[in-house]
Amino acid sequence: MIPASAKAPHKQPHKQSISIGRGTRKRDEDSGTEVGEGTDEWAQSKATVRPPDQLELTDAELKEEFTRILTANNPHAPQNIVRYSFKKQWSLGFIPKLKRKIPVNYWGQDEGEISNETEGTYKPIGFVNQLAVHYTQVGNLIPKDSDEGRRQHYRDELVAGSQESVKVISETGNLEEDEEPKELETEPGSQTDVPAAGAAEKVTEEELMTPKQPKERKLTNQFNFSERASQTYNNPVRDRECQTEPPPRTNFSATANQWEIYDAYVEELEKQEKTKEKEKAKTPVAKKSGKMAMRKLTSMESQTDDLIKLSQAAKIMERMVNQNTYDDIAQDFKYYDDAADEYRDQVGTLLPLWKFQNDKAKRLSVTALCWNPKYRDLFAVGYGSYDFMKQSRGMLLLYSLKNPSFPEYMFSSNSGVMCLDIHVDHPYLVAVGHYDGNVAIYNLKKPHSQPSFCSSAKSGKHSDPVWQVKWQKDDMDQNLNFFSVSSDGRIVSWTLVKRKLVHIDVIKLKVEGSTTEVPEGLQLHPVGCGTAFDFHKEIDYMFLVGTEEGKIYKCSKSYSSQFLDTYDAHNMSVDTVSWNPYHTKVFMSCSSDWTVKIWDHTIKTPMFIYDLNSAVGDVAWAPYSSTVFAAVTTDGKAHIFDLAINKYEAICNQPVAAKKNRLTHVQFNLIHPIIIVGDDRGHIISLKLSPNLRKMPKEKKGQEVQKGPAVEIAKLDKLLNLVREVKIKT
Repeated sequence: MIPASAKAPHKQPHKQSISIGRGTRKRDEDSGTEVGEGTDEWAQSKATVRPPDQLELTDAELKEEFTRILTANNPHAPQNIVRYSFKKQWSLGFIPKLKRKIPVNYWGQDEGEISNETEGTYKPIGFVNQLAVHYTQVGNLIPKDSDEGRRQHYRDELVAGSQESVKVISETGNLEEDEEPKELETEPGSQTDVPAAGAAEKVTEEELMTPKQPKERKLTNQFNFSERASQTYNNPVRDRECQTEPPPRTNFSATANQWEIYDAYVEELEKQEKTKEKEKAKTPVAKKSGKMAMRKLTSMESQTDDLIKLSQAAKIMERMVNQNTYDDIAQDFKYYDDAADEYRDQVGTLLPLWKFQNDKAKRLSVTALCWNPKYRDLFAVGYGSYDFMKQSRGMLLLYSLKNPSFPEYMFSSNSGVMCLDIHVDHPYLVAVGHYDGNVAIYNLKKPHSQPSFCSSAKSGKHSDPVWQVKWQKDDMDQNLNFFSVSSDGRIVSWTLVKRKLVHIDVIKLKVEGSTTEVPEGLQLHPVGCGTAFDFHKEIDYMFLVGTEEGKIYKCSKSYSSQFLDTYDAHNMSVDTVSWNPYHTKVFMSCSSDWTVKIWDHTIKTPMFIYDLNSAVGDVAWAPYSSTVFAAVTTDGKAHIFDLAINKYEAICNQPVAAKKNRLTHVQFNLIHPIIIVGDDRGHIISLKLSPNLRKMPKEKKGQEVQKGPAVEIAKLDKLLNLVREVKIKT
């Protein structure tokens, strides 16, 4: 490249005119050139000069990147060096001090193997030195911290100290020469001071002649160790005291007479004789077996205690891990409320929370759901099958909201579980009805998987599947009892007497108005197949029974052959019948004919009818309101109704499962605003209700909000009166 200064000609006159007009310019101190030199040259346009052999590249070729990788390998190092290997070579050598030839092993071989032959091969060198030295210089620097550096520093200080002492001596000598005439002029009376002055001079000369040894500097540790001390804060002493409850004390007094002491000794001797007789009666084999059994029992007890402690610790750890894993869902469950409900017009949504499933319950349908009345985060799930052609096993699982990954309790059965119920006063007792007609009671306090009570053919089990079980109040003898309904038309009361289940047939369902005559002149009444029932919340003896024929019977425990009333409710089988938790006259029913109906038991016609366009699997009343209820359908949708807001349609229609999954059951939690929904694939989904689905009465200025059962009853009565007036007019 040609420099720019060479291409542009110099304009000397122009420079002179500038220097004349502005005066002499300052010169640069280093180069001696003018500061403004070359300004005109840069102002001119510059033309790039290309060599003739330069390639002409396109923009794409110019932008192309070529990656180069820097490695530690030397590219110029030879890779094919071959050297001669002298391994296993022997030769005859001379040792200078000995005048005879002896075999010398240069490579460390055994001296017993003497041979004049040499064995060697050419071998390539695998390791090549990649280091390339460009510049080396022998240095003479010594580290100060090394021993040699310390010695040299000490030597330099000695030399410097000796030089200073020589200078001081020379200066003192000159001072003495100047002071001699003054000493001659002193008076003869002052001669007594001469010896003292001479001694002082000698001392100073000796001090000056002796070289001062420099103080050796304290060397620091090569690791820069520094010793530091700090005083920590001492916490103030605190006295803690606690007062424990005094141990129970009893006053015992007795008289110790001679005959009482004698009687005590006689009793003790009799006991010892009896034990000896028992030991003699036992054979030695029996003794050994008894000892072995006792040892096994003690070892098993210790093992079970250890396992219980370990299982408790593992359960706590599992809950902690799940709490971290499902932290987002737990936060939504506790604090999240859909803010969009403020802008919706009386419509709500369902927020999906946890999903519960277990690998052992695959291919089983959720046939029953029930919340524990005491532990509000615990609920029971029954698994079975509604397809009578695909009946296999059944399972009873209890899940907790604190651990959605694995059930707290797990029980398996040979037959499918079709229904279950948890006792109100004894939350550890679970009554279960099976597809084979048996009923059983599981005790959660006992670790084994077998039921504590179970019916059999001798104890009066049902001949068809048990569709529902319900705990009732204890009988007169304070024995636990529950009821069951089955397709065989029997409603049975089961009582727990000691360790047995005692059954009593309360009523046998019959289809009214349909009798068949036999040729012999006898009349046969077809049996009604019960599918669901529910007991009145206040009137103990009254209960409702739904049948496969679509009828609902109002029955009493006192009458076993007659019905109190009959309702032509549905065109297909009744799946659920449920009394309202607040209003004593209102109950609800659902069926596979796509309808949900709300009834007043004093009127034979329904008060409200809702068509959900799909078979209804289950309905449930909300525990916080008398006008709110939920229903699930086989198309995977959940429907929430609030009669106080909308009497004609649901305020929430939301699909909560895939269309292939058929929803079978739904239940409200007793205190939390959530529902659980089960399907035919064994999944349980928990959903949170938005604020619009759980509206409470608004506060008015200067008035307190009235709450309680009376308010809920009045709210539902207001709606029923409107419907009754319309029916009376028509």
